[in-house]
Amino acid sequence: MSERTTGTVSERFVQTNGITLHVTELGSGKPVVFCHGFPHTSFVWHRQLEAVAAAGYHAIAPDLRGYGRSSAPDDVSAYSNAESVADLLGLLDDIGAEKAVFVGLDFGAVLVWELALRAHERVEAVIVCNNPYLGRAPRRPSDMWRRIAEKHFLHLHYFQEPGVADKELAEDPRDFLARVYYALSGDYHYLDVWKHPSEGTGYLDALPKAPPLPWKWLSVDEFDILATEFERTGFTGGLSWYRALDVNWELTEHLTDTKVEVPAFFLWGERDCDMEGFSGPDPIGAMRTKVPDLREVVMIPGAGHLVQMERSDEVSKHLLEFLSAL
Repeated sequence: MSERTTGTVSERFVQTNGITLHVTELGSGKPVVFCHGFPHTSFVWHRQLEAVAAAGYHAIAPDLRGYGRSSAPDDVSAYSNAESVADLLGLLDDIGAEKAVFVGLDFGAVLVWELALRAHERVEAVIVCNNPYLGRAPRRPSDMWRRIAEKHFLHLHYFQEPGVADKELAEDPRDFLARVYYALSGDYHYLDVWKHPSEGTGYLDALPKAPPLPWKWLSVDEFDILATEFERTGFTGGLSWYRALDVNWELTEHLTDTKVEVPAFFLWGERDCDMEGFSGPDPIGAMRTKVPDLREVVMIPGAGHLVQMERSDEVSKHLLEFLSAL
């Protein structure tokens, strides 16, 4: 596809599924919707929005519910994937699109996998970073995490108690964000946080000190945009996604044996913690049994969990290749 003038980034609010989504958009053409994770906002995709829009697509990145300038409901059950899927379908209706390609990372990855299960007719394809689809967990997630936390610190378990992590992380959002972004990157081995015991350990106790910014993949200005949002909102909205994982499990019993039938592309960082520690011994092989139209798998050498920021040019290049293949 030939390059077009990208135009100007626009920001607006979309009313959908009873909430307000803050949306960043760039370009025109077929829609490509980018879904972020924790602790991010739509801004973590800004480099990919520019590349995708320049190639002739309508690049769209919402702040998912609980984040940034989007609505942040109080009830944990409001953070189920079923609700967020409805948010995204409302976003498609708002732009008048029957279908879109959905790109996801972290919680955004889990969300777009479930979107493909619940509303495949609205999904042209999914492009997922670092979080393979492995099907519904055999046991309630919080029960599994509680057992693991008997051995070592596990953020999934630590985040479950309302108010605890919320208070700790909000005391100094910039310190937390710098630590967790660095720890999740390919510049650190995230699973070293497991060397700490659960008892008496907060997340900041387990995370490493971060080197001073700028980093080779994150500028001071970019970090400031992200940190300013969390200084304003705190982290409870994002933490609610963790606390809703049991709700997701309960709501997906009917999807236990359902496969993802839409075209799928998977891209992962060689040093990603989810692939190393949370996805089993053969995540790619397991995913292939659940995603029969998995068209391509790409590994980005040296990158970690924040692959789209750590290796922006490579990720954007592969995104455009995937999109062209459709």
